[in-house]
Amino acid sequence: MVELDRIDHSIIRELQKNARVTVTELASRVGLSKTPCQVRMRRLEEQSYITGYTALVNHTKLGQNHIAFAEVKLNDTSSQALAAFNESVNQISAVEQCHMIAGNFDYLLKVRTSNMAEYRKVLGEQVSALPHVLQTSTYVVMENVKDVGI
Repeated sequence: MVELDRIDHSIIRELQKNARVTVTELASRVGLSKTPCQVRMRRLEEQSYITGYTALVNHTKLGQNHIAFAEVKLNDTSSQALAAFNESVNQISAVEQCHMIAGNFDYLLKVRTSNMAEYRKVLGEQVSALPHVLQTSTYVVMENVKDVGI
């Protein structure tokens, strides 16, 4: 793998702002001509610095603007229990993010739903039913102050 330089980092930042930017415009923004910019983009993709492209959506317009973070504590943290939890949590579409945490609990989930009633249903019927869940604790988002993905 080649170590990233200033231009590689600039390409990544620009694509994070707008992945639909044309290669010509991207090249102009990072100070390259089109062909070297394309070569760098391809290398960044092949070396998995860039793993994909996605559309950012307006969750409010889609009726999915209720965000809650759920701490999850497991009753078993063996490799098999963690693998079972990891596999199962990926099946819950309302769980936008799942992070294993070093601390007083085992996982932190970002759950997006349309309202509190739907969240309670997801928590009670899906999250709490995941393998080895002992306890959950919820923090409801009152206002989204900063979100790099928007």
